[in-house]
Amino acid sequence: MLADQFFLIAHEDRTGRSRLHPRATGLGLAAALLGELVLEGRLRIFDGDLRIESRQPPRDSLSHSVLELLIAQPQHRDVRTWLAYLSQDAPERVGERLMRSGAVESVTRRRMLSTHTFYMPNNEAQRNAAAWAPMRLANIMVRGLEMSTSDRLLAGLVVATGLTRFVLWDFEVHRQALTQLPTAIGSLPEDFRQLIEHTESSVGSVLAVGRR
Repeated sequence: MLADQFFLIAHEDRTGRSRLHPRATGLGLAAALLGELVLEGRLRIFDGDLRIESRQPPRDSLSHSVLELLIAQPQHRDVRTWLAYLSQDAPERVGERLMRSGAVESVTRRRMLSTHTFYMPNNEAQRNAAAWAPMRLANIMVRGLEMSTSDRLLAGLVVATGLTRFVLWDFEVHRQALTQLPTAIGSLPEDFRQLIEHTESSVGSVLAVGRR
């Protein structure tokens, strides 16, 4: 699923650590979770506001719980408000979904007086699958293959959060893909373009505050 792919791209497969500022990772995953609901026809985005299109429960339990949150809080419609709220625990919730699917395992590490839980691939098959996530996206773009809406949205979130260099890391090999990336993202329906724009703006705000 979209958020699962973003998670695997956003984390180092050997250490489980985020490749981005943790809050940027959370915002990217929050956007991916909202994107999953738009892809499934449960949600639309108009002028920066979320609108419920269908209350039919998605088959995925995490998508279901996110939709229930949106339904329970109709007074809150602003995309950026929901990105900020969902980003607080999106890494853990998506990590747990990946763990349930067998893609990663939880690893707890202790440091001084605190403990941290990482969701990471622990065997060869899991590591290969994790490493394939960015390679798969790069391969589609390099070969000029038709991109699905989900993959174009994934590429947009990769750009919005600053992960491009981890997908298209070789300028010479990936030059054509880099030049075609704006066109692929720009061809998305308006809902998805708004989601990407608000994600990029939210990430920028978070990083700007962190630099002060």
